[in-house]
Amino acid sequence: MKPATAVVDIHRTFKVHTEFYANPSARKTIILINGSLATTAAFAQTLKYLRPQFNVVLYDQPYAGQSKPHNRHSRPISKEDEATILLELIEVFKVDYLLSFSWGGVAAMLALAQRPARIEKAVITSFSPLLNKAMLDYLARGMVCLQAADGEQVGQLVNSTIGKYLPSLFKRFNHRHISRLDRHEYLQMHAHINQVLQLDNHGQMQCLATIDIPLLFINGDRDEYTAAQDVRVFAEYLSDCQFVIINNAGHFLDMEHKGACLQSQTALLNFLQPPARNNCSYHRVPNQHHAIAV
Repeated sequence: MKPATAVVDIHRTFKVHTEFYANPSARKTIILINGSLATTAAFAQTLKYLRPQFNVVLYDQPYAGQSKPHNRHSRPISKEDEATILLELIEVFKVDYLLSFSWGGVAAMLALAQRPARIEKAVITSFSPLLNKAMLDYLARGMVCLQAADGEQVGQLVNSTIGKYLPSLFKRFNHRHISRLDRHEYLQMHAHINQVLQLDNHGQMQCLATIDIPLLFINGDRDEYTAAQDVRVFAEYLSDCQFVIINNAGHFLDMEHKGACLQSQTALLNFLQPPARNNCSYHRVPNQHHAIAV
């Protein structure tokens, strides 16, 4: 079943391509927020297990994917702009739940800090508020090839670092996508990294303390870039949060192998469907499946 597509005008400033997968039996709607340089296609695996449970909203940022033809790309947009876009889409589609991946977690958390009334729960995957040594090295190397808009080098960098545990087929798709982006997309990511490097982590964390809904953070135990142990700092600031570690998984979680996909699915659905838990907890999802590449 194909989604209903629409281009949503955001405050007469941005036009955003959206895809709405309707489920007549679903009572709740979830919106998915991409990582950097990604499009709605990046959620193909996740979509498979969300569609039977929820109405699902996907969208491309103004600079990416099917949103690109509808926008001028005279300047990079900020993470605050991305948070504004997300807040508007939450209202347009009457969204109940939120799921972000990787750097999409920045916009997601900024939006949640404004306490959108509709959102009941949120899941933040492959994200950390701390820039550790591995991430700083990745960002420094990325800045060089992004500034030069060298798509070939960007693609190789992603696949050799955060994407190193992806199956070879996914790596080929990933490299082909990343190496063929438009110049403004590389400059957008360059500006994004600059903004992230200049963030005041303490001030940002204090801001996030206003979030008053249950949150679930999911990270892979092999992900050295957004490391599971670093994410635990959120427990100091958030009143209702849970942490799940996916066994034998890197940054891309459910793209990497069948076992990680099944663990991610279990963690997400167990969190969203039962009543909310009222305390912070930290645990691993039991891995009852062998790693099978998909």
